[in-house]
Formats: sequence, C-alpha cells, structure tokens
Amino acid sequence: MVKAAEQEHPIPATGLAAQDSSGVLSPFNFSRRETGEKDVRFRVLYCGICHSDLHMAKNEWGTSIYPLIPGHEIVGVVTEVGDKVQKFKIGDNVGVGCMVGACHSCENCNKNNLENYCPNMIFTYSAKYHDGTVTYGGYSDHMVADEHYVVRIPDGLPLDAGAPLLCAGITVYSPLKYFGLDNPGTRVGIVGLGGLGHVAVKFAKAMGANVTVISTSINKKEEALEKLGADSFLVSRDQDQMNAAIGTLDSIIDTVSAVHSLLPLIRLLKSHGKLVMVGVPEKPLEQPIFPLLMGRKIVAGSAMGGMKETQEIIEFGAKHNIRADIELIPADYVNTAMKRLVKGDINYRFVIDVGNTLKSSN
Repeated sequence: MVKAAEQEHPIPATGLAAQDSSGVLSPFNFSRRETGEKDVRFRVLYCGICHSDLHMAKNEWGTSIYPLIPGHEIVGVVTEVGDKVQKFKIGDNVGVGCMVGACHSCENCNKNNLENYCPNMIFTYSAKYHDGTVTYGGYSDHMVADEHYVVRIPDGLPLDAGAPLLCAGITVYSPLKYFGLDNPGTRVGIVGLGGLGHVAVKFAKAMGANVTVISTSINKKEEALEKLGADSFLVSRDQDQMNAAIGTLDSIIDTVSAVHSLLPLIRLLKSHGKLVMVGVPEKPLEQPIFPLLMGRKIVAGSAMGGMKETQEIIEFGAKHNIRADIELIPADYVNTAMKRLVKGDINYRFVIDVGNTLKSSN
C-alpha cells in the first residue's frame, strides 16, 4: 500500500454533524475506515452545500440517520491509495459526489454505467455501507472511498467553484444529455435560478441550446440575461408573459425544491415536450393529467448521473470554463448559511472552506 504517512485503524476524523432533526450542525469526532486495497483517501479542501443537505439535516424526507455529517460535493487532494488502485496517486486533485457504492452486478451498474439507479446504490452520507457502517459526508476533514466513486479534477477547474458540479452540475447535465436537450437550437426552459438552475443555464448554453429562465422574481432577470447568458426570461407570476409563451419550449428542467404548480409549466411545452423534475420538494406535487394528454407531453424525473457521466461533466466544465458561482464560507458559518439557504439568500452556492477552517483531529 502506498501511504503518505503510516496510520492505524480506526482512523480518527472530525466533521460537522447534526445530532437530531433540529438540523443544527456542531463539531463531531468519528472514525473513517482503514484504506482498503481499492480505496482512495483524500484530505477534504472544499465541500459545497446542497439544498438536500438541509432537508437531510432536518430529516424532512424521513430517511436521516443521526449523527449525520452532510456533504456530497467534496473535493480535495489524495493522501493515500490502496494497493490495487489504478487511477489515482498521492497528490492528485479528486472529488466524490452523491454516491460511494452500488451492487456492481445489476443491469444499471454493469451495462448502463448508471450506478445512480442501482437498487442498492449507497449515498455518500446517512446510508449504510457494504459492511453495515453508516456513511459520513464531506463536511469533514478527510474522505475515503472506493476509487470507482472518485473522479479526477482536471487542471484549470478551480476546486472551490468546481465542487458543486459533483451534485448540482451532474444533476442538470445528465437530463440535458439523456433527453436530447444538448442539440443546438433546442428551446430549453430552466425553472429556478438557484444552485442547480444557474449551472443548468451555463451547461445548456454551452451545448448550444436557446435558454429561457423561468423565475418567480423579476429581480433575477438582469443576472439571468446579462451574466449567465440566457436568451429570455419569464416571470412565472406574470400571467400575460406566461400566456404569451404557451407552446414555445421543447423541454423544461425544473430545479425548484419548493412546492409549486406544474400546470403553468406544462402549458409552456410544445407537443411532445418534456418537463424534467430535478428539484425535490418536501411534499408531493399535484399532477394534472389532461394537459399531458393534449400534446403527448411528458413529466419525467432525473437524479444525478453514473460515474462515467460524472467524470464527463467535470471534464466538460473544465473545457468550457463552467463552474458554480459560489460564496466561500468558513466552517463555523455553516449554520448561518443553512438559515440563509432556507430564505434563498445566496447567489448561488455556498462552499465550505474545509481545508483552511475546519480543525482536524489528525
């Protein structure tokens, strides 16, 4: 085994954990497993804050395991690799996204490179690993994962602004590719201009799409058009604007995590149009059926992407100079950041400066 320094099992680690559904995060000491023969261990430098981290910290989806260390937009530098690791070496810049395991035997794993849809997929945090231990996320000083679930961060992609591509980025990139929205000239609507929405605009534009941002707030119009490069902007609360745009979009990516009506969005679609849901509201949405029949329209869902596609998007982002617009914060600001996230008070992604501000147990 190649090692930066000899370590003993269990390997101490430090993180920020929620102890209960209050969602309040506080320092927490725990242990990471010893580096296995196919494992990569890396020092965490940055970790993005995803809206799902907030849901999970408060157990709003009913699946949280406490103590819970969030974080699945994790980047850092390799400090140790197992004997059979082939893709990485000490000193490499790497990242881990939304998952750290799967069965490797089902059709999704073996044939489709879609580990994210494996029935036994293992989330990066608040899940049970193969050995029965609970997984902990990237609000921590270091990470260990099977090399299959580690991606290489290319030169030229900043680690801090690149971290959100491991969740926000792949979550919008995957449906753009799968549903054929990457064809130049395709008219794509992006609902919501938050952490997912703003990178969705960037990726869609890089693919050559004609992009319409759909938002409840007129205040985001200038930024959508001038800074992010969207082609048009619709205020969803302006009935005249929405009526004028009926039947103009080939597809829509809906990034909103709040409860909202789908009917106005379905009306914007052309015949055979697709409304793809990537945001996860905490309560079920009402789905009218008749508007789907009148135009053979589709409401679909999409979650992350497989590991092959995740590496692809990271490289695409580096090539096209796509990165998230971030606010870099110290570790002790996380609870305040969560409160601001609830209010939507962020343009557009919080990223924790883990390497410089989280005190390590090592």
